[in-house]
Amino acid sequence: VQLVESGGGLVQPGGSLRLSCEVSGFTLDYYAIGWFRQASGKEREGVSCINRINGSTYYTDSVKGRFTISRDNAKNTVYLQMDRLKPEDAAIYYCAAGYSGGPLAHKYGYWGQGTQVTVSS
Repeated sequence: VQLVESGGGLVQPGGSLRLSCEVSGFTLDYYAIGWFRQASGKEREGVSCINRINGSTYYTDSVKGRFTISRDNAKNTVYLQMDRLKPEDAAIYYCAAGYSGGPLAHKYGYWGQGTQVTVSS
């Protein structure tokens, strides 16, 4: 099982980024995929997830209406579209795979290496 994130970078406040999480070793109907972030000096936070069977989604309150999670089963890739980014969104973003999904990190057994998102003018 492997997860590889990409798409991070530097963006100005109000800008957009799309993160990708390419998975291998399993198909997206087997594990839920979650996006987490960890800012310097803060705990890891569950940002969004997409469930394995029906594709239902979860968003933490601070990103609702700005972030969109989606998946492309043919490409074995999950995306996190981040719009209207704020400085407080800056963090290392990780994707993770877990059977039950949800916003809690301990529910996920497989993690990517992370991608840095910086929001600054």
